[in-house]
Amino acid sequence: MKTHSAECDSFEIGKKNSTMEKIKEKLHVPKGNNPRSPDVRRLSAILRDSMYLAWPAASFSEDNSSEAKKRLFRQSATMVGDDEDEDYDTPTTDLTVRRDAFSRRQYGSVETLTLMDDDCKSHSAGRFRIESGDLEGSDEVSSPVASPVHLENPEFQTRWYFKYFLGKLHQNYVGIDTEKDPFILSVVVTDANNHNVPQYRAVLWRKNGAKRVCLPYNPQKPQTVKGILSHFELEKFEKGPKEIFDPDIQKDILVLEEQEGSINFKFGVVYAKENQVSDEEFYSNDDPSQSFNSFSDLLGDRIKLKGWEKFKGGLDVKSNATGTESIYTVYEGHEIMFHVSTLLPHSLENKQQVERKRHIGNDIVNILFYESSSPDPQAFPQFKPCMMRSRFTHIFAVVCYNTCDRSYKLNVFSEESVPLFGPPLPSPPVFHDADEFREFLLVKLINGEKAAVNNPLFAQKRERTLEMLIKNIHQGYMMETNKLYRRAFSDVIQDAHISRKEEARRSEYLRVGQTLKVKTILKGDAPTSLVTTGLLKREPWEPQSFCMDFPHPIICGDSWGDNKLILSTENGTFIVEEGLNHRSIFDKSVPVKQLDVVEAHNLLIFRCDKGKEGKIYVYRLNDFEGEVLDKVTRGKAECRENRIEKTKGCHLYALSRQGASHLRMVVAIQKRLLLFTWKHSVAWSTWCPTVDFEIVDGFNFVRELQAFDSPQLITLIDGVRDDNQICVGYKNQFDLINEKNGDTLQLYQVEANKVNLVAALDIYEDEESELLLCYNHVSHFQKLSEETSHDFDFNWNSEPSDIVCAFPYVMAFTADSIEIRLIINGNLVHAMSQPGLSLITSKCDIYFCTLAGPGGSPKEKSTEQRYTPPSSPSAKTLRPPQYIYKIPLSCLAGQMTTTDKSPMNPTPPHQSTLLAPVAQNGDRSPSNKRRSPLLRTKCIHPSGEKV
Repeated sequence: MKTHSAECDSFEIGKKNSTMEKIKEKLHVPKGNNPRSPDVRRLSAILRDSMYLAWPAASFSEDNSSEAKKRLFRQSATMVGDDEDEDYDTPTTDLTVRRDAFSRRQYGSVETLTLMDDDCKSHSAGRFRIESGDLEGSDEVSSPVASPVHLENPEFQTRWYFKYFLGKLHQNYVGIDTEKDPFILSVVVTDANNHNVPQYRAVLWRKNGAKRVCLPYNPQKPQTVKGILSHFELEKFEKGPKEIFDPDIQKDILVLEEQEGSINFKFGVVYAKENQVSDEEFYSNDDPSQSFNSFSDLLGDRIKLKGWEKFKGGLDVKSNATGTESIYTVYEGHEIMFHVSTLLPHSLENKQQVERKRHIGNDIVNILFYESSSPDPQAFPQFKPCMMRSRFTHIFAVVCYNTCDRSYKLNVFSEESVPLFGPPLPSPPVFHDADEFREFLLVKLINGEKAAVNNPLFAQKRERTLEMLIKNIHQGYMMETNKLYRRAFSDVIQDAHISRKEEARRSEYLRVGQTLKVKTILKGDAPTSLVTTGLLKREPWEPQSFCMDFPHPIICGDSWGDNKLILSTENGTFIVEEGLNHRSIFDKSVPVKQLDVVEAHNLLIFRCDKGKEGKIYVYRLNDFEGEVLDKVTRGKAECRENRIEKTKGCHLYALSRQGASHLRMVVAIQKRLLLFTWKHSVAWSTWCPTVDFEIVDGFNFVRELQAFDSPQLITLIDGVRDDNQICVGYKNQFDLINEKNGDTLQLYQVEANKVNLVAALDIYEDEESELLLCYNHVSHFQKLSEETSHDFDFNWNSEPSDIVCAFPYVMAFTADSIEIRLIINGNLVHAMSQPGLSLITSKCDIYFCTLAGPGGSPKEKSTEQRYTPPSSPSAKTLRPPQYIYKIPLSCLAGQMTTTDKSPMNPTPPHQSTLLAPVAQNGDRSPSNKRRSPLLRTKCIHPSGEKV
C-alpha cells in the first residue's frame, strides 16, 4: 500500500495485510487467483476502503478519544482512496451531501406536445413543463411530508403599502426619470415588528413594477430623497421628486399595489372520465361520481350562491344564473372560489356548454379530476393540455383518484412561459393522506397562478396598466402646485414643535389612510388573516436557542462539532458549549478577525489583524481539549510558534470547501494571492490524528498569483481533475483566476455607482458548478462556462451582510432581519426581524446572534433598569447580552422531527441525515447537569475525579 507520508511508516502495515488475508479467507477467495484480475481488484478495493474505516477506530480504543472517533465517522462518507492521484471525493460524487447543490429536474421538464388531426397528421400542441414526480437519473426520493410546502411571495409580507404605510404617517413623492417616465416613491419610518428598531421602508413604483428596500434608520443622519433613490439605482432625474400632500393619493397608490395580483383566487375544477379527449366531453359530464363529490368537499365548503356576501369569483349571487351552489374556502388569508363544472349550469342543447366554459376557460389554473380503479400504481390518464381549448388557462393540475387504495396522484402541466414555482412534486406523486394532499394542492395552485401572472402575456398587460395609472397620478397631482413641497425625510418623524396647520394636515392624512384600510379589510381584499392555514406545522427555519447570555459582541466564529462554537470578540476568543459556561482560549492581545474550524484535519485556522501585521495562525483542535487545557488562556507571546510567517500583512484568506480530499488556502496580501495546500489528505488526518509534527509546517506554499486589485472577498472553487479556480471580488467586478497558471477571466461587472460586494458562493445545479454573486440588494446566478446562467436576478428587500445557501432555500442575513427565499426562483417565503443580527457561521448548522431574547425586544428585556438610580458619568455603559441561536441544517432539508421535546419525554432517537447531525434542544431538564464532551474526552468526571 502506498503511504501518504513518512510519518505513517511506523504503523503496522503488515498487520493490516494479514487482517485483509483473513477477511479473504472468510469470503472464500481462491488463493490462486491472479491478483490483477478484475474480480480480485474490485474485492481488494472494497477491503481496502473497509480497512480505512475499521483500522483507525481500533487504534482509538486505547485512549477512548471520542472526538477522534467523531471525526472519523463524519469523514466516512467522504473518504478517499490510498492513491494520491485518485480523487474519489470530486464535486460530482459529493453532491448528495452538499446543501448548496440543487436541481431543476425536481420541477419537471419542458416537452413539445403533439396532436393528431382527422387526417392522422401530427401537429404541435405547444410546449409545456410536465411535473410528474419522475426524477430520471436521480437517486433523490422525497415524500409529501419532506417536500417544503410554502406559499411563495406571501402577500402579508410583500404588500408593504397596505401593511406598513396605510394608516400611518408617511410620505409620497412623484418625479420623472431621465427617460421621461414618471415614478412614485413612498417612504415610511416604522418599527421592525415591534422590536423597537426603527427603519426606513421604501417602495418605488415604475411601469415595470414595484421595488422595495428596507434601510437602517439613524436619527443623527436622516435619509434624503436622493439617498433613498440611489438604492434603487435611480440617481438622475428629468424632474426631481416632489412630495404630494393630498391624502387622496393613498387610494391611488393602493390601486397600484393591487396590480401585483389578486389577493383572492378562482380555480376551475373539471370532472373528466376515462377515454374522453375534448373539453366538450368534459363539460358535458353532469353525473358526478361519489369520488368527485368527496374531492370537491375536500377542497372547500359547499355554499349557497344566492345572497353570498364574500368573495364571489365572478359568479352570480342574485339570481342563480351561474348555479345554486359552489365550493369556497379560505387558505392563509386567501379566499378561493372553485368553478366546479358539475355545479355550473348544464344545457342539453348546447354541446359546447358555453356557460361552463365561460368561467372555467377564463381561469388561469384548472383542476382535471379523473377516477381510476386500476391496481397498477403507474396507471395515469392520458391527458394533454390541448384537450382544453383556452388561451387564458396556463396551468393544468391533473388529479387521479385511485379507488383501490384511496390515494390521490398528481401531475401538473404548465405552459413553458410560466416561471418555475413550488412546491416540487414528491416522487412518486402519490398522496394517501387526504388533508395532506389538500394542503399541497392548494399551495401549488396559488403559487402557480402567482407565477403565471409574471409570464410575458400577463406582464405586458400589467405594464401597460401600471404605466397608465402612474401617468394619471403624475398628471393629477403635479398640477396642484400649491400642494407640493420639497423636504428631507427627517420630517417624517413628528417634531415637538409643529404648526397647527401641519398638525391638522397630518391628522387628516392619517384619517383618510385608516378609513381606506378598514374599507379594504371589510371588502375582503386585504391579506390580514392567517387563521385558516391548513395543517398545523412547524416552519423549518425556526431558531433553536443555543446560548442566551453571551456577554461580548461577536466579531467572527465557527462551529466545532455538534454543540460547540469558537467565538472571537474584542475581549478575546472563547469556546462556547451548549449548556456550559464559556471559557477563554485567547486573550484580547490576540485580535482574531477571521477564523475557521477544519475538523477533517483537526485544525483551527485564524487571522489576526493589527494594521500591516496581519498573519495566519494554525492550531490543532486537541490543543484546546482536556481538563488542564480548559484553564489555559494564550496571549500574543504564546502564539508566535503557530503563525505562518509568509502570510505577514494579509488582510483576507479563504479555504477550500470542507469535504474535499485536500485542504487549500489562499491568502490575500494587498494584490498578491498566496496559494497554500495542507500536506496531508483527509484520510491521513483521520488515520494519524496524534502524529507529532510542527503544525505550521503542515501548510506548503505552492505559488503566488496576482489579482487586479486588493480583494474584498475570495471564494475557492473545486474543479475537475485539480483544475481549481479562485473567484475574487473587488470594487465593482468579480474575476476568475486559475490556480495553476494565474489566467484571469473577468466574470461579471456590476453596473452601479456604489457597489457593496457581499458574497460569491459556489453552488451546483445538476452537477454543474456555478456561482451565486451577491452585491448590494442583488443576487446573480453566473455559470463558469457561459456569460449568463439564468434569465433572472432576484433582489433582497434589505441589503445583506451574509448569504447562506441551504437547498431549497437561500437566506440573507441583514443588520436586523433574516430573509428567506427559494433558490430555484428567488421567491420570498419568509422574513423575520432580529435586531442586532449577525451571522456567526453556516458551515454545518446555521448559528447567528441577535439582541432579541426569547422574551421579545431588547427594550422589554431591560424594563427593570428603568427604576435603578442613574449611573455616574464616568461609569461604563453596559452592553446588552448576545443571544445565540441555531437553525439545524436537517430542518431546512425537510427532515424535521415531530417528537415532543419536553423535559418529561425521553430524548428521541437520533435520525440519520445526509447533511449534519442536529443537537436536540429542550430535551433535557434544566435541573439535570450535563457532562461536557470535552471532559469525556479525557475520561474526567464533572467533579474532577478520574474514572
